[in-house]
Amino acid sequence: MASVGERLSRARVQAFVGRGGELERFAEALAGGPHTPFAFFVCGPGGIGKSTLLRRMADHARTADRHLVELDGRFVSRDPADFERAAGAFLDVPGTVLLVDSFEHCQWLESWLRHRFLPRAADDTLIVLAGRRPPEPEWTADPAWSRLLHVTELGPFTEEQARSLLASAHIRPELRDRVLRFAGGNPLALSLAAAAGSKGCGHEEIWTPSADVLRTLLAGLIGEVPTAAHRRALEVAAQAHSTSEELLASVLPEEDAHPLFSWLRDLPFMESTHRGLHPHDAARETLAADLRWRAPNAYEAMRRRLADEYLRLLREAPEERVWTVTDDLFHLFRESRILARLRTWSREDEVHDRPLHPGDLDAVLAMAEETEGPASAALVRHWAGRQPQAFSVYRLVSTGRMVAFTARLALSAPPGPEDLAADPVVAAAWRYAEATAPVSPGEHIGVSRFSVYPERYQVPSRVIDLSSSRAQAEAARARGRAYGFAVYRDAEAWAERVRGTLADTGERPRVGEHTYGLFAVDWRRTPVETWLGRFISATTDEPLSPGPSPLPRTAFDQAVREALTHWGDASAFAACALLRSRLAADSAEPVPHLRELLRRAVDELARDPRGVRAREALTAGYFSRVPTQEAAARRLGLPYGTYRRHVRQGLDLLCDALWQRELHGER
Repeated sequence: MASVGERLSRARVQAFVGRGGELERFAEALAGGPHTPFAFFVCGPGGIGKSTLLRRMADHARTADRHLVELDGRFVSRDPADFERAAGAFLDVPGTVLLVDSFEHCQWLESWLRHRFLPRAADDTLIVLAGRRPPEPEWTADPAWSRLLHVTELGPFTEEQARSLLASAHIRPELRDRVLRFAGGNPLALSLAAAAGSKGCGHEEIWTPSADVLRTLLAGLIGEVPTAAHRRALEVAAQAHSTSEELLASVLPEEDAHPLFSWLRDLPFMESTHRGLHPHDAARETLAADLRWRAPNAYEAMRRRLADEYLRLLREAPEERVWTVTDDLFHLFRESRILARLRTWSREDEVHDRPLHPGDLDAVLAMAEETEGPASAALVRHWAGRQPQAFSVYRLVSTGRMVAFTARLALSAPPGPEDLAADPVVAAAWRYAEATAPVSPGEHIGVSRFSVYPERYQVPSRVIDLSSSRAQAEAARARGRAYGFAVYRDAEAWAERVRGTLADTGERPRVGEHTYGLFAVDWRRTPVETWLGRFISATTDEPLSPGPSPLPRTAFDQAVREALTHWGDASAFAACALLRSRLAADSAEPVPHLRELLRRAVDELARDPRGVRAREALTAGYFSRVPTQEAAARRLGLPYGTYRRHVRQGLDLLCDALWQRELHGER
């Protein structure tokens, strides 16, 4: 009969996946090779498999008849003497292997270990330290230690390894994709998901993690959360595609964002990028799923806060920052039924877009001719000559190879006869506009005219995702845009995909050998915020209403902020969305009426003691013609953070007061 220990060891061998290189190097060290390491340092985020790897190393050490000492950093006292007593055999017994798990909990010992403890090790010993944080740079800066230390940073499993683990857990093949989407390549998440699946999803069509699994995942991936504010910061990071300190401050105005962001940044499963923090996929999904299960109202409230901030950025952010905002907004609502039809969240074909340069034109024309024929290629040449700024080329992030191009045209009224004669699709767009709601002089239409990705032609892809995001951002920021049009060759398939978001014009222009479908939205009747709100949250496929609709609360608040931002620019203020609200609907002179109403509403904030400082901040920031918000803070003699807090409070109070007027009229 095999002992319990032998049976456990065999079970671990059978369930163990990956990490072959790390185990091979450790086995060489156990065998006493001439150039093998003396110390191993294994680091990586929670749940990445450090403890599992250490258990397999322990099995190898036992098989090699080595004396084994195993310590857990969570239970090591702050006295080095206690560590030395616990690991005494490492100093006295040749061949001892010392394994220290959860080393991040006693990483203050690092310098002492390097200078005082490890140099006294007995002959032929080995030590393995495993923790969430990498070793201090002094290890590798020391020429002697750099030859004796082997550092391994564990990463997620590959898809093949993850599928192997699920197969060994007897998860049904049709459920494995769902588990993989939830767990990513994180070994702990996969193992727990597999354990839950092997017991609980045998008769379920869709695998859903239980609350117990979620709590266990959170404990393993995240550890202890210091305060409720830190928990809310985690919830922001779980839902936002990327989290900057600025976003955190906007979404959690009642908190001090700087220490919260610093704490998030130091979490071992957070990746820092130029756009902000991204949690590991398993951590993100776990946090989001746990919040939705534990506090569904808080989950929705956080999502609304983020959506409001993205809509504000869509109109107010500097142009170089705005193009990713709609992508972030859609990511927030990626489970929407409509979004699932239209967008892809795969990163297998991750691309980045750049403006069209003259040297790109030959490749662009070749793509157009390959997919749509010579007549379409001739139109690409025509529009590249007239509106080169409308074109974007897309290159694979991995190789830099150009794989696609798009063109988003802006065409002013009245239309140019030469453009109508040259392009049947543009002619059909103007024909539809004239028949439904004509475009006035000074207004224009936007046409997403070309979307050519030969390897994934006219199917949802990252190219279409990014181009659509840019088109929607342009529509939100443009002044005088009357219509937006999208053009697809497979009209019937795309009519189904865009149902509920774009109206099928019925126009089917022909270019060369191909017929195209033309789909539209009238931005004058459906404000961009209203359209996006319907787009991201729709659970039904109701068609777009042909008539005007009042601004919903989110769009109304955004319109108030926009009106204040453009207070000093008469032409921009005259085009602001708030003029479409009931506040200005009955006035013979809506622009001066709205300006006076806003100014009076801000002054009235001072009637409430809470609003005195808020009124001062709004007046200084928007009505005093200061060049920047920082200058407004200086004018009031306030720190910028304090000033911003008063502005946020003032905007909330102002929007509440104006919304009551919008609903109930002047009081």
